[in-house]
This record gives sequence, C-alpha cells and structure tokens, in this order.
Amino acid sequence: MKIRSMKLREAHKSDDGVSSHCTILWDRTAEHIVTASSSDVSVSIHDALLPSVTPKVVRYHKDGVTALALSPNSTCLASGSSDRSVKLYKFPGGEFESNISRFTLPIRALSFNRQGTMLAAGGDDDGIKLINTIDGSIARVLKGHRGSITGIAFDPKSEYLASVDSVGTVIIWELQSGTTIHNLKNIAPSTSSDFSTLTALGWSPDGETLAVSGLKNDVVMYDRDTAEKLFTLRGEHTQPVCFLGWSLNGKYVATSGLDKQVLIWDVDKKQDIERQKFDELICCLAWKPHGNALAVIDVMGKYGIWDMVIPSSMKSPTEGLPDSISQKSDGLLFFEEEEHEPSISGSLSDHGEDSLVGSEPPNRKRLRQFQYDEDSDEDKSLLPEVESRKKPYVSGKESVKNRNVASAGPVAVPGPIMQEAFQSGSTPVQPGKRRFLCYNMLGSITTMKHDEYSHIEIDFHDTGSGPRVPAMTDHFGFTMASLNENGSVFANLCKGEKNMSTLMYRPFKSWANNSEWYMRFEEEEVRAVALGSSWVAAVTSLNFLRIFTEGGLQRHVVSLDGPVVTASGFGDELAVVTHSSPPLPTNEQMLTFEVFNVSNGTQPIKGRLPLSPGACLTWFGFSEEGQLSSFDSMGVLRVFTNQYGGRWIPLFSASKLKKKDENYWMVGLNSSKLFCILCKSPDKFPQAVPKPVLTLLDLSIPLASSDLGAENLENEFILSNMHLSQIQRLIQETEARGQDATSLDDEALNSEAALDRCILRLIASCCTGDKLVRAIELVKLLSMEKSVRGAIKLVTAMKLPNLAERFNSILEERLLEQEAKETILKETTELKVTDTNTSKTTESKNAADTNMSKTFTTPDVFKAPEPVNGIQSGQLSSPSFAKKKKTEEPAKVVNVPEPKSSTKSENNGLLKKNIGEVKQVEGQRSTNPFAKSSNNQEKTSLLDSLKKMKKNDDGGKK
Repeated sequence: MKIRSMKLREAHKSDDGVSSHCTILWDRTAEHIVTASSSDVSVSIHDALLPSVTPKVVRYHKDGVTALALSPNSTCLASGSSDRSVKLYKFPGGEFESNISRFTLPIRALSFNRQGTMLAAGGDDDGIKLINTIDGSIARVLKGHRGSITGIAFDPKSEYLASVDSVGTVIIWELQSGTTIHNLKNIAPSTSSDFSTLTALGWSPDGETLAVSGLKNDVVMYDRDTAEKLFTLRGEHTQPVCFLGWSLNGKYVATSGLDKQVLIWDVDKKQDIERQKFDELICCLAWKPHGNALAVIDVMGKYGIWDMVIPSSMKSPTEGLPDSISQKSDGLLFFEEEEHEPSISGSLSDHGEDSLVGSEPPNRKRLRQFQYDEDSDEDKSLLPEVESRKKPYVSGKESVKNRNVASAGPVAVPGPIMQEAFQSGSTPVQPGKRRFLCYNMLGSITTMKHDEYSHIEIDFHDTGSGPRVPAMTDHFGFTMASLNENGSVFANLCKGEKNMSTLMYRPFKSWANNSEWYMRFEEEEVRAVALGSSWVAAVTSLNFLRIFTEGGLQRHVVSLDGPVVTASGFGDELAVVTHSSPPLPTNEQMLTFEVFNVSNGTQPIKGRLPLSPGACLTWFGFSEEGQLSSFDSMGVLRVFTNQYGGRWIPLFSASKLKKKDENYWMVGLNSSKLFCILCKSPDKFPQAVPKPVLTLLDLSIPLASSDLGAENLENEFILSNMHLSQIQRLIQETEARGQDATSLDDEALNSEAALDRCILRLIASCCTGDKLVRAIELVKLLSMEKSVRGAIKLVTAMKLPNLAERFNSILEERLLEQEAKETILKETTELKVTDTNTSKTTESKNAADTNMSKTFTTPDVFKAPEPVNGIQSGQLSSPSFAKKKKTEEPAKVVNVPEPKSSTKSENNGLLKKNIGEVKQVEGQRSTNPFAKSSNNQEKTSLLDSLKKMKKNDDGGKK
C-alpha cells in the first residue's frame, strides 16, 4: 500500500503552536466547506471550487468554536462554543438566526437528525439536550453519562441516539421514551482532559451498525438493536482512533488516529486499502457528498482535500446508494413496523382519536404475508383483530380495497361505517409509547402507560406565561383530555362491566384546597370533553350533554339529536358535532353541528357540517379569534361565517400544495395562519417524543385558476372581506350590549385601508391583463376617496385615458352624493334649531329673530346633533361595510352651498371648492354612499313635529 503526502492550507491560526480541536464539514452540494477551531471565535465558510478565494467569516461567539453541525438540506448551520452557547445561522450566507440554547459548561458535540428539526447538543454539562430547531424549545434532556460528552450521532432511522463520553462509555438512547437501551461501559478510549481530540462514533448510512473507536487501536462494529459486537477493523494504526467517517454508500470507513495517520477501510473485506501520513494529528474529516474525495483538518487549523481516495479499480464511495436507505431513514416508520400488533385496549379511544389512519394503504410486507399464507389458520385467526382495529378509521374507496386485501377471501364488503367519536388534538393508543391526550394552541397533555398506572404531563408552548403544572399519576387510565388557561379536564372509557367511566377536572389556580373533582357515570361512558371560561362539558354514550361548573356543580343535562362525534369550547360557547343520520352509500358522513351559549342557556347556531366527499372529520374547534372551524381527512379547512345566512367557507386545501408525501395534523388557526404538524406518509399523526414542531401555513381559499393570474391577490381580497364582515358583526354585537366599540372602529378602518390596498393591486393586474371591465367593478369597491384618486393616477400612468375618465365619473358621483347628504344635514339642523327656539321663548318676533341670529353665528353655543348617515372627511364609505353614527357625539355645522339646478360641471366646481370645508369629529364612521338614505323620511317627521308644536303654542296664546 502506497503512503501518499498532501499539502494543507491554513484555515485557523493556532495560538503559539498549541493544538486545538478543529471541525470540518461539506455542504450537500459540495460547493462549500465549513471549518472551525476551538482556539478561534470565528466560523469560516470556504468556496470548495475556488479554494484561493477568501472565505466568509462568521463571528458571533465570544470563545473558541468547539463543534459544528449542518442540517441535512444544508440550509441551517449550528455551532457550539466554549462560551457555553449554541447558535444557529442561515447557510451558506452565514446570517445569524438565534441563540438556540445555552449550557453551564463548554459544548463538545452537535448533531442534526435526518429531518433537520432536532439538534442534539452535549458537552461538559450533565446531560444531552434535544432541541427543536424551529421554536428553540428543549424537547428532552438525556442524562446518564458520567464524563463529558465527546460524540453524538442520530440513528438514520431516527429511533436511536448514540453518544460517547470522555471515560469511554457509549450509551444508545431510544428517542421516543428517552430511556437508555444499551449502556456499554469502558469500550472506547478515555480522552481524560485533552479535548483537542474526541472519541470516534458513527452510524452506518443504513443505520444497522454503530462504529466506535476501540481500546486496541481499532474500530469496533456493534449491532443497532442488540449492541452485540459484530467485527473489528484493525490494521496499521499504532495509536487509538480519534475520528471516523462512513462513506455515503456505507462500503468504506475513513479513520484518523493519534498516530497522525488517516486510513481508508473496505468494510466488507475488513481491511485498510489506502493510507495518508500527515505532519500533525487529523482531528476531523468529512467525505465529499458528490465525488471521490475526503476533506481533512488537523489540530493546527490547516485543512485540505484528499482527491481520489478510493482507487479507480474499486467502487466509488457515492456509487450504489440503495433506495431503501433513503426510504427507511426518514425517521417516520415506527408504526408501519408495529402495525401488525393489534391494539391491546380495544376501546373506542382507538377509534376516534385519529380517524385518518383507516385511509392509509397496507404496507407491502403485510400484502405479501396475506397472499402467501392465506390458508394459514393462525393468520386467519388474527384477521378479525386487525380488521376491528382498522374499522373505526376506515373511510372511502381506499378502505374498501384494504378490507378486501386483508380478508383474502370472498367476504362481503359491509356498508358505510359511521365515524366514531374522537377528541381533537389526541393521538391513538400505542403500546409502550407516549401519546397525546390533547394538543392545542396553548399546550399539550401527554400520557405514558405503565403496568398499573399512567404518567400524565402538562406542558405549555409558552413556558413564560403558562402556569407550572406538576406531573400527575393517573390510576383511572384517562384516554381523552382538554386544556385551556384555567385548567384541564380528563375522561376515560368504560373498562369492562364493573368499571365506570370517570370525568375529572383539575384547575390550575384556586384559592381553596382540594379543588379537583371527579364524576362517575354508570351505564354510560364519556365520548368527548370540552372546556370553556367557567364550565366543563362532557358528552356521553347516551347522547347526553352534561355541563358542570368549574367547582363541580352539575348545571345542565341536555339530550342531543344523535351520537356524538366531537366537542369543543371557547369562552361561553360550546360546539358539539353529532351524527344526523347514517352515512350515504357514497360513504359521506351526515354530521350536524350545534353551538350553545352556556352562560345564556341559548343555542344561537345549528346546521349541517359539510365535509369533502368520502372524507371524515379529523379536527373541530375554534380559531384564536373565536371562529368555529373544521378540518377533514382530505385536508380541507372550513370556517363558519355569517355570510349568506351562515355558511362554511373553505380557507385551506392541502391538495393545492401538491405535496402528496405529507399529511397535515391540525392543531389550530388564527386570522391568517394555519398551525399544523407535518407528518410524512404514511403517518397520519405525530409522535409525542421527541416533541413535534409546529408548522405555519398561509390560509388559501381553493380558488379556480384565474385568467388574470393573480390568485394570491384574489385570495387576499376574499379573506380581507371576510375579516371586515367579522368586525362588522362584532361591532353590532358590542353596540347591542351597550358597550363601547371604539377599538373595533379603529380595527375596521385599518381593515378597510388594507382592503383598498389589495384592490388597487388587483386593478393594476386587471389593467396589465387588459381586463378593464373587471377594473371598473373593483374601483367601485374602494372605500376611501384617496384610494379612488390613487386608482385614477394609476390608470393615467398606465396610459389608459378611457378608464381614467370612467374612474373620474365614479368619483364625481360619490362626491355629489356626499354633498347631497351634507345639504340634508344642514336643513335638518336648521329645522331642529327653529323647533327648539320656538318652544323655548314667548318673546316678540324681533327678539326671536335676534336669538336665532346669535344661534347660527356662535358655534360654541349651538351644537348640532349627529345625522343618522354621515361621512368622514377625506374618506368614502365602504360598500361592503355600512357603519352607524354615535348620536351622542356632537358635530360642527359647516355651511355647504346647496347645489343649484345648473349644469353638472358647475355643480362639480362648487363641490370641489367646498369639499375641503366639510370636517367632522375624529372617529366618526362612514356609511355606504350607494345605499338609499332615510334622511328624507326623517326630515318629514321633523316638519310634522314642528307644525304640531306651533299649533300648541298658538292654542296657549289664545
């Protein structure tokens, strides 16, 4: 074997020739190389194609950088330092993102999982932190090492995490539970206090083998599941191995030893095939993702590229990547592997907590088993269990196919199945694994089943604002829960004939001791629970809706029209979904929703709950603003509005995103975003451990493909109109209760301004696309005068004089109508003043005339009342949002000349001269200028009143 030599270039300067631990990484495109040194505070991003170009330097640490990690998609770079912080950057730009975590001692190792959503960090602290990279939360801390953690590696299948410490102990952790699967003591060299080199550790690309540096200057391979020693790589190393790296196809391993050698191993032949001798110790190396090369860096901060690592006569390190590796290594196949295990509970909680599972196709392994062993009695005995487990989730044509395949015989296909009850935000029971009882916008409730009890934990997303709730030991076996700011409610299903269903409420804060309470139900079981501002609700198998106070007082028992599907609460409102009839032959569920106002004892809303054809309901609840919403198994989100007499409007469709390999597990929504958890197919729900990461998606109405090509603007236009309509309803309800709606007025004006901006952009698109009729329709929807003038300037600049003339005509008509209303306001005010003075004084006619003169010339004395329909200066009314005036607010009278019966141009000139004088009190609301005014009728009533009062005065004088 030939020993080669290669030159290295300086990446980081060493302090006085002192060795330090350095790190080197490739990005996935092989265009950049990232280096760092524990003696340098900077991270360097080198151009791999042009090494002579000055690298980009990122300096955000206060002390040396001891660890680097790059996300699998090479968009996020993480760095750990002796300054005890872990930082994230955008890659390859190097822009600082966040300080994602802090430790009390230096960090030594970092590692991303395959999805890039989890970062493991360890060092001299007691414990490895699993950090969500999006929100920065700590999903779990793994404790068990006695020395400093010097190496961390995620299993490519995302089931295990392997770690090694400075005393030579290797621990394999199960990510789901955070427990230790294998603890291998004294199998790796001890690094003591010398952290310029770290212990080698790495998973094979297929995740079947864990490689660890051994005690005999070798590398030992261990089995992933049993941790049994498989074989060793032992050769020319004369001192312990300090770093190793697997090639992408898993056929080669590169090792670096304290003897300053780098060896390349053929794993199948278990022998070294190439060797490189260096002047200094190589402390880190990385295989090139595309090509036959290896990047190395020594303890003095010098790096280089070893080209043609593998001889040309042998297979390339990037050749022969099996497809199964990428498929199995996505970390989301836990349930496919365990799917053959029947549910041990057999309760209805397995049915309803995620009705999407029934639509997933059977995996290939099971198909082959049924095809080859269809005559086996043992397999046939298992079929009813598998079918019963799938039955509650089955829906659509796909489920019928699954039942036919599973039965492997001429079994009659049953009719459509009614969807079982479920609790929004919960996940199905999984033996031996933690699951969600509740997951919403506020926090989550998880449970872990043990032999005789369950362990329940309550966590809030915002740990700063939410209360600290201690963990709870559950002896009842709760299967559903609900959570809000005040407390949590739990319930379980019946367990056999003797056990009863139990409901428990647990407040977070109470002035009294023993504030928890329990309710037992005989001959009925709880199917769904909900929480509100001061009440607790449970819907049972007898179709009873039971409402309790926070203290446990049984307040109401209401019979529902059908079997419950789910329930949800928000403030005083309780929404319940029930079956109205069996499903249609096309497998469409027939569901009805009812909204109850618990404080008033009323039912303001009731109607049919729409679903996509062949779909079932998977989530039901309220948005952060209190709008009733639903999400079905086809990925369609609907929100209930008062438009068209109360209708459900689709605001999101997963099919529009065109990502067939993703499923969306709904969590909640606000006025503009949908909050969900992305699950890779075939998984329909997330795992409780590690803590899932929330994904925010923009609300997008499933619009048709417009010839205008401005779907985003049209979507914004419809959503803005809906938001404006919602504010209008809130204003009406607030004023009906006699409360102040000033803040809502401001919000309405801001919404009108935002809507106008969207309309202006739509007008520009229409002009560009030669859709001039549509532009005329849009300009009529503008609310403010300045917006119409802006539209005129826009079309003038676009050299559309005919359109600008039409826009001018629309503006003139609006201003004329506004002037007419101001004239009516003046006449009404004068009549009312005359009426007031006539009834108040009995003096002579001259004295009365003098008094009237003073009234009109002294604005401080006379304050005219608000008209019924007014207009704010400089603002036109919105056709989609009619507003009312507050009669108690005064307005200054302005003399606007009444238009004479002259030409239109004269009227316009007079109007433009006096339009600037029309001023009203700040905060007034505008009305629809296109609506018919009722001022004429009001004027008549005032004249009649004046005549009657004059008659009364004349009668008194006589």
